[in-house]
Amino acid sequence: MGDSPRLRRIEWGRLPGRRPRAAGSNARLGPHGIDVRLSIARVTDSDGLTGFGWSAVRPDAAKALLGRPAAEAFTTGRGASGPFAALEYPLWDMAGRRERKPVHALLGGNGPLEVPCYDTSLYFDDLDLVEDSAAAERMAAEALRGWDRGHRAFKIKVGRGARHMPVEEGMRRDIAVVRAVRAAVGSKARLMADANNGFNLNLAKRFLAETADCRLHWLEEPFHEDPVLLEDLQGWLRAEGLATLLADGEGSAAPALMDWVRRGLINVVQYDILSPGFSRWLEIGRACDAADAHSAPHHYGALYGNYAAGHLAAAIPGFAAVEWDEAAAEGLDASAYRIRDGRVCLPDLPGFGLGLDGNAFARAVADGGFVVE
Repeated sequence: MGDSPRLRRIEWGRLPGRRPRAAGSNARLGPHGIDVRLSIARVTDSDGLTGFGWSAVRPDAAKALLGRPAAEAFTTGRGASGPFAALEYPLWDMAGRRERKPVHALLGGNGPLEVPCYDTSLYFDDLDLVEDSAAAERMAAEALRGWDRGHRAFKIKVGRGARHMPVEEGMRRDIAVVRAVRAAVGSKARLMADANNGFNLNLAKRFLAETADCRLHWLEEPFHEDPVLLEDLQGWLRAEGLATLLADGEGSAAPALMDWVRRGLINVVQYDILSPGFSRWLEIGRACDAADAHSAPHHYGALYGNYAAGHLAAAIPGFAAVEWDEAAAEGLDASAYRIRDGRVCLPDLPGFGLGLDGNAFARAVADGGFVVE
């Protein structure tokens, strides 16, 4: 332990970024906008090795980690835990650079890795339109832009009647949009729907019944987690002969969620890729595999999950898909990642395979960031 390199320098800043188009509302929230901000930490050890990645670490917490042995901070078996969890992405990246292996190889992957992904950009971008036909046409056109980027799976926000439209009008539009997207992308594409807790049980059943021929792969967050309602909905799906899965777990997930997974009430687990994080997801993924459930980490608005989440597939056989939020950040080079035929192709490069422009990062550090060493 005494010979282990020690953490010598930690820098943190936020890179400005943008989506290709502004993202609209969901069932709960207003417009998400076009701008994104990517919080990045870069760590340097006493050997001069660096690693960088997403982090929300604060100056006092970072300062307390200085001088700690890198071997104490991180092992490939458990990742980063305790106070080091705040730097887990830079530490995973550093470990890969030290071993000259991609993170997915550290987790047991062998050779190039391609992981299913889906376009998560189909928000309520139609609320300014009066006619459902025009709204559906607009959303179908947005899906086709995702198709042109290589996507073959698409998640559609629904639940317009929870806040932004009257209930009946919102339901009609939700159904029209799903049908239009299915017609646009064809029968072989995978479609999912995300209600952001905007339905109740009866509305969820109606929505699923009236989109049954669209073959939704999963319905995400139909209503706030409730084992009684989830059991009812699962029973109804079986009685109707529908193969749609129920997905949940992002945001403020119920503490009993994994118990409900083991009971078969939830089929797809979506804890966030940033919190509880990559290292914790190794444990969550094993629990999902044991329960014959799918792992599909939530990711939206922070860009970094596009690239990091897929590496987990090397360690989690039941990994379902990467949630892809198309955006670009100043100074972040993600050109080694490609989307092809519905799969994200992970680079065979050390760490997470990303590049960081030193000048752009220096500007971000100077503009509200910090350095401790």
